[in-house]
Amino acid sequence: MNKLPILYRRKEECCGCTACCAICPKEAILMVADEEGFEYPQIDENKCVRCYQCIKVCPIKSNL
Repeated sequence: MNKLPILYRRKEECCGCTACCAICPKEAILMVADEEGFEYPQIDENKCVRCYQCIKVCPIKSNL
């Protein structure tokens, strides 16, 4: 089985644009607020089909 995509390791690696959430064909990504109220994507392992569309659409990851 393919590994679960890693959208970010540190909060600085996520701009909160929700592109990953919008492109997910299985609606496996939810935006969850942290303790300061900023939203970050969280993947539901049970829904994720490991298509990696979220990684491909990410404006930060696509610039690496």
